[in-house]
Amino acid sequence: MNDKLVTKPEPKLEVWWSQAQSKVDRMLSKGLELAPHATKAGEYDGITLDNWISGFWPGMLWIYHEMTGDMKYRDAAWDWDIRMERLTLEENRFHHDVGFQFLPTAVLKYKLTGDQDGRRRGLAAAGFLAGRFNLAGQFIRAWNKDLPGWAIIDCLMNLSLLHWASDEGGDPRFSHIANAHADMALRHMIRADGSTCHVAVFDPASGELQGYNGWQGYGPDSCWSRGNAWALYGMANAYRFTGQEKYLFAAQRVANHFIASLPESMVPPWDFRVPNPDGEPRDTSAAAIAASGLLELAALTSPEIGAGYKKAAERIIFALSTEYAAFNEPEHDGILHGGTGHKPENTNVGVSLIYGDYYYVEALAKLRGWRTRVF
Repeated sequence: MNDKLVTKPEPKLEVWWSQAQSKVDRMLSKGLELAPHATKAGEYDGITLDNWISGFWPGMLWIYHEMTGDMKYRDAAWDWDIRMERLTLEENRFHHDVGFQFLPTAVLKYKLTGDQDGRRRGLAAAGFLAGRFNLAGQFIRAWNKDLPGWAIIDCLMNLSLLHWASDEGGDPRFSHIANAHADMALRHMIRADGSTCHVAVFDPASGELQGYNGWQGYGPDSCWSRGNAWALYGMANAYRFTGQEKYLFAAQRVANHFIASLPESMVPPWDFRVPNPDGEPRDTSAAAIAASGLLELAALTSPEIGAGYKKAAERIIFALSTEYAAFNEPEHDGILHGGTGHKPENTNVGVSLIYGDYYYVEALAKLRGWRTRVF
């Protein structure tokens, strides 16, 4: 970590942190049993805990517990990984995103409390993720649909679970798989200019690349902004775990693309290459993810280079906090307005998204000196 980049939090940062905490406290009072995902008429919906987003709400609780010492957050977060594990014993929807689910719950619980069951659940999730590796194509299979040859850019964020398991369990096979998938992304998913595709399609038997799919992006040759943020953050994490400079250079290339492509508002359109982007929905979740990833990258680079990434992250957080936050709307569950879930399907457009809220809180925590890392 680059300690020179850690500064005393500015007053406005403390205000935003407190206002976000008030939102979390309001949600906490509801005693949630299902996982919040997207707002409808200002209220978060609830979906089952085998959905990919189920770790973000308890993840926020664990962050606030660590940063405040308040046991109410710990108590509310404690059983989420327990309940997720129970779903593994029946028909379920777990897939390549178990890192999103078990890193901010079981693994973070173990790091903060020493809970051995949390450790066990984290290692079991890593084993499940490793089992999705396609040897021929050198990729981790996406989703549970009839798409055995699909790999997606989002999965770069789940590789941290494999690296953690390798370090924790002393088995390098997990890191081997993580590195193989990251190397595949370097070859096929991250372009020379730092833009990214969403889906690479392989022949699952031969491993031969067959083409690309836009999926949540505008098209096969476009650049879905949230996917660009996932790649930025995921490659920074790959470098942090391995020390291999090829991952650092990739993270910087993607970061430079993301920053250069931002409009003056500092919040990207849902796809950087969509025609007439000024008339298209923004995605505050992409902005929040990128801000937290940029702070990670800033801490991994020299003070001179890192200062630029940190400044970009701060500008994004300022824009989100002053233009998109629902701090003055006490009846609105979410923290950030303006998230875009899946524009091609017109689902969850212009709403609060729990992962946008999580990464916003994570970025604020990092700016306030938070050092624990889950992703």
